[in-house]
Amino acid sequence: MTTEVPLPTSASPTARQVWTRARGVVLALALLAVAAVVIAVVRSDARHGELDPRSADRYGSRAVAELLADRGVDTRVVTTLEEASAAAKPDTTLLVAVPDLLTHRQQSRLHSGFADSGGRTVLVSAGSTSVDRLAPGVIADPATSFGSTLDPVCDLPAAVRAGSADTGGLRYTTAHLDADECYPSERLATLLRIPAATGGGDTVLLGAPDILLNDRLDEHGNASLALQLLGSRPHLVWYLPSLADASAASEEGRRSFFDLLPSGWLWGTAQLFVAAALAALWRARRLGPLVPERLPVAIRASETVEGRARLYRKANARDRAATALRSTTRTRLAPLVGVPVSRAHTPETLLPSLSTRLHGDGQALHDLLFGPPPGDDAALTTLAARLDALEREVRRP
Repeated sequence: MTTEVPLPTSASPTARQVWTRARGVVLALALLAVAAVVIAVVRSDARHGELDPRSADRYGSRAVAELLADRGVDTRVVTTLEEASAAAKPDTTLLVAVPDLLTHRQQSRLHSGFADSGGRTVLVSAGSTSVDRLAPGVIADPATSFGSTLDPVCDLPAAVRAGSADTGGLRYTTAHLDADECYPSERLATLLRIPAATGGGDTVLLGAPDILLNDRLDEHGNASLALQLLGSRPHLVWYLPSLADASAASEEGRRSFFDLLPSGWLWGTAQLFVAAALAALWRARRLGPLVPERLPVAIRASETVEGRARLYRKANARDRAATALRSTTRTRLAPLVGVPVSRAHTPETLLPSLSTRLHGDGQALHDLLFGPPPGDDAALTTLAARLDALEREVRRP
């Protein structure tokens, strides 16, 4: 008597298998994280002090502040709305760097402060989110200019003396008839000067900050144009909007978390979800072929038959049980009467051969082998007995 020893099996993968499957994804995520950190470090270093007159890096504006100081213009940096509004005076030029960072309420308050001050206000790269409030009657075109270096093509004295300059960027149209539209790109101005209705002041919209940057100041007529726009009055107030400004707290507090996120982060997150779904679909379809595995114990055929029969009985699947019995009987009978197994389940082929062999009623054979499912368990038992009797009769010499 021999006893089969169960083979050790495990359904859970080992640590080595898990690492083999996941190492590609882990490596890709690690590279992505490293690349994100490197890009963030590089960009933060390159953009430090952008448009800040105290910064000497390539994107700072210390050079133009020094040149203005040589000509007797003092430059003062402010970071709050209260300071910027208080500085709007006839003898002062107010420069607003990146006006789009201001909230709608801040933009309205700032415009009220400088509208009738008699001084000059310079808006650098004012987009559609700020130009409506800071320069009513002006529309920012959603498409930027193709080139950065443009010719003045206007009668504004400062532009005529400066000549070509790097003003290409945002483009503007206006309904003000007395506005000076300079440095056009596709017939839209990238430098726009709008005289105030009263007080003798004006508002200048500059489509790009290039003429104020340290690394572009010595190119073309950038320095001349910058000095004329910012040096027309003895005082220059350089307003750098800050997210820490208390004037923005009340309005920002009513905004949701998603309103504070830049649109690029939202699109990036959506793309990550799409990529994850595609990766899951890709991996799910790579199930591979079935791998045969030896059973840990030997199971008798009779036990398998009994187990399947109990499942059929529990589910009242008499139709499936009858189909299995008839299909198996037809498969065994076909070779005995000279019918190919592939044609065993075709009544037109199998039944004539059986009728010839048994000299029986063809209709009765059809009902037995291809008839409807039994209605109850007794009928199923009778069907099984009749199929056994039919197979014994065909095998009888």
